[in-house]
Amino acid sequence: MLTLEQLNRADRQQFTELLVGTYEHSPWIAEATWAKRPFASLAQLKHALVQTVREAGREAQLKLIRAHPELAGKAMVAKTLTAESTNEQGKAGLTECTPEEFATIQRLNAEYNERFGFPFILAVRGPRGTGLNKTEIIATFARRVRHHPDYELAEALRNIHRIAEIRLNDKFAVTPELGNRVWDWAERLAQHSDPGYAERGELTVTYLTDAHRACAQRLAHWMREDCGFDDVAIDAVGNVVGIYHGTDRSSKRLLTGSHYDTVRNGGKYDGRLGILAPMACVRELHRAGRRLPFGIEVVGFAEEEGQRYKATFLGSGALTGHFDDAWLEQRDADGVTMREAMTHAGLCIADIPKLQRDASRYLGFVEVHIEQGPVLNEIDLPLGIVTSINGGVRFQCQVLGMASHAGTTPMDRRRDAAAAVAELVLYVEKRAAAVPQVVGTVGMLQVPNGSINVVPGRCTFSLDIRATTDPVRDDCVRDVLAELERICTRRGLQFSVEETMRAAAAPSAPAWQQRWEQAVAALGLPLHRMPSGAGHDAMKLHEVMPQAMLFQRGLNAGISHNPLESITNDDTELTVRAFMHLIDQLAAE
Repeated sequence: MLTLEQLNRADRQQFTELLVGTYEHSPWIAEATWAKRPFASLAQLKHALVQTVREAGREAQLKLIRAHPELAGKAMVAKTLTAESTNEQGKAGLTECTPEEFATIQRLNAEYNERFGFPFILAVRGPRGTGLNKTEIIATFARRVRHHPDYELAEALRNIHRIAEIRLNDKFAVTPELGNRVWDWAERLAQHSDPGYAERGELTVTYLTDAHRACAQRLAHWMREDCGFDDVAIDAVGNVVGIYHGTDRSSKRLLTGSHYDTVRNGGKYDGRLGILAPMACVRELHRAGRRLPFGIEVVGFAEEEGQRYKATFLGSGALTGHFDDAWLEQRDADGVTMREAMTHAGLCIADIPKLQRDASRYLGFVEVHIEQGPVLNEIDLPLGIVTSINGGVRFQCQVLGMASHAGTTPMDRRRDAAAAVAELVLYVEKRAAAVPQVVGTVGMLQVPNGSINVVPGRCTFSLDIRATTDPVRDDCVRDVLAELERICTRRGLQFSVEETMRAAAAPSAPAWQQRWEQAVAALGLPLHRMPSGAGHDAMKLHEVMPQAMLFQRGLNAGISHNPLESITNDDTELTVRAFMHLIDQLAAE
């Protein structure tokens, strides 16, 4: 078993020999990294190796990629792979391909090499370290062969670093047990999905469906049986609340958590990571028989995504006293009111006002979350500190024109609702791009009852505008709505706009942001501060108490709200350990 002490006292040659095989046929990476000693943590060593590759330049990076063998390629057949590659490809079952699988992989290898000029690289031991199956490998291969060359070069390097990370874990005999536990919990929670999606293997959990209620029960069970929370309950809006008391049950609590509902055909970690990571921390405290000078309250918020009903932040809004009774009469796509759904779920609507928290009884609110973007992935950092959550506003809009025959209505006499909205979509793109840190999206666009031979008489669409500050966001909103009016006036159309959500920008509380920074630094990682473009439950809690967030890198360029959303057990281990460090800081203050 290798130790950091051995590495730190080794000369350059010894250092390189100790790390042989970490990067395929590339001892130059260890040689160059030797000068960056001493390393206080394995995470710091891993990051130093990654930085060496980043600093080496494109030619050296291409040489590194080309030093790797093809998957199930000639080297495997000839049995000339390194011991590390032989082990990895064998665990993935690539040494036992059927003739059809082998032929498919050879075809993809040839197509990939022709397109990119280097071999396809995949960390076949996967995000959990236990191995991808052949079906997953072939699907990833087929997807990535369509990438842009620059993007795929970066993706190949990221997979090389993941391979190196797993190999280093083996050398140091390190297993990310906390990361594995959270990763496994997320997998088990993802077994529950709404009808119509579950049959296709897609993850969709919307408010108060059977799958949603099953997730709540599963979280509550883990809190009670696996983690040792003192009090666990599902409250009047479906939030799962677990309390781990401090040495004095009347002491203030640290509030944390995130949401367990999902978007349609979404990912396994959005929101859920922020519930499971603090659960893992409480489990460690309970196993150690440790009580803190404060309590910890973990909340799995029942609703944040606004998928079944127009209401958003329903779960966290109930805690801040902002649950709107008018939401109860909203209807879903099947005509079921929220009131009916709550009643069917056995929730006591009359108790909702009692959920409001007394902010003076809390130290503050913290939340961990996958980044849901590409930044951390691109700069090869597992964790980022959130400086502020962008303010956002959403609208449901409609443009009304006149449906008419597509063949007999002259172009200059049409009142085409869809064409008007198309104009607006392009304006939104242009206006938002004109100002840094502003984003505008038309994510839903429909012609109800449309037909191929009918000029659209009605078009409905959504509008989502966000920015780091509320005034900048609101300037963009005013311009977009004014443009909508101009377009409709010119085309002789009517329009309506309904605001469905407005959330103020939420800057992190300086003291809490600093605690996250100290936690990340304690892991031996550099600090990267960044705004959040996505909305989070922390935005609601920000209205009543100090808050701060920590981001964890996502794989596949950080994609989220997508089945490709993914995390590694090693990054998750760092997230849980950062959370534990924050808890320790609070206990020592």
